[in-house]
Amino acid sequence: MKGVLDQVCDSILEASIPEAYKAASSAKAVDWTDHPSWARPPTTGGHSADPDAGWGHRNVNTPGTKEELFFGYYASLVTMVAEESGPAVPGLVRRVLLDSPGVDPVPAMAKALVAMAEAGVAAGDVLADSGYSYRLPEHWADPLRAGGYRLVVDLHPADRGPKGTYEGALVANGNLYCPATPATLVGMAPLGRGASPEEIDAFDRRCEEAGAYKLGPISSADSEGYYRLSCPAAAGKLRCPLKAASMSLALSRPEVLAPPPEAPRCCTQASITVPPSVNAKTRQKHDYPSAAHRRSFARRTAAERSFSITKNTAGTDMRRGWCRMVGRAKNLLVYAAAAVVANLRCLSRFGERQAQESAPSPRRSRRRRSGSPGA
Repeated sequence: MKGVLDQVCDSILEASIPEAYKAASSAKAVDWTDHPSWARPPTTGGHSADPDAGWGHRNVNTPGTKEELFFGYYASLVTMVAEESGPAVPGLVRRVLLDSPGVDPVPAMAKALVAMAEAGVAAGDVLADSGYSYRLPEHWADPLRAGGYRLVVDLHPADRGPKGTYEGALVANGNLYCPATPATLVGMAPLGRGASPEEIDAFDRRCEEAGAYKLGPISSADSEGYYRLSCPAAAGKLRCPLKAASMSLALSRPEVLAPPPEAPRCCTQASITVPPSVNAKTRQKHDYPSAAHRRSFARRTAAERSFSITKNTAGTDMRRGWCRMVGRAKNLLVYAAAAVVANLRCLSRFGERQAQESAPSPRRSRRRRSGSPGA
């Protein structure tokens, strides 16, 4: 019965999206939030009126507290976002998931995205925070790559920086780097908020320098996920004494000053074959944390806007008590209906903005100065 209900909710959401926008973008942003149950939590030795709800954790903004317990469900949304460098699209909700906190929302979302692709919705970029990317690859990254999706994710602090080697190459931030790469380049943290233009420019130059040490692809992944990479010096991206031809490159290129005394296979072979298990969690569309990744990942705010629309106290106001029903089925159905309302409001505002942007600017009459002729 759960599968039938999910299909009904999917159909309701798709019906709220005009045909002109169904294929307007293949990029999607995902996120989850808490959804408190109307029922009170069970007391010691007692039972709750909502048998499907459970205890979960949610983030809070109160001073001194980062998270707290709540009794209810986890609600997840799939929101359509614009393609990179593509035209603007309305942030429409394409899917709603709602389950007890006992159900991990990450593999449930991966399954829903794969099902969307199988149903004919184009698979493109998937933008997600570190709550998704930090999970086991078989629960998130692997099924999405197999489904044709491209990951654009934030990395958990525990997944950032060097994480060992493969065939002598440094494994870091989803890529393989020359073993002589400076530690300051492979250990870069994301750009902080409030950075000045000068700080942003310096940060981006360091990311570009790190990219020169990255092993370059010479083949795409095959059906089993294996792909081949070559030495960056052999690819002409930096100067290295171990690659005599690279020393004729311009002096403006980065140079390896202290190559490994015993050259590993990534330096001696023309290329190395990399299995899908290497960087399985962290491999993604853009180098992390480069400017290209930062610009692309910024689209993820569309998912947060979807939640803000549904929780807006001046609108739907989906706080505890807005829906005085218990059970997953009823809550999921009304949550999908609320997402439809959010889509209609989003379409209305998007149409108004498009009309304002396309309207010609009103001609401003020139004011006469006092004392001028004809005044």
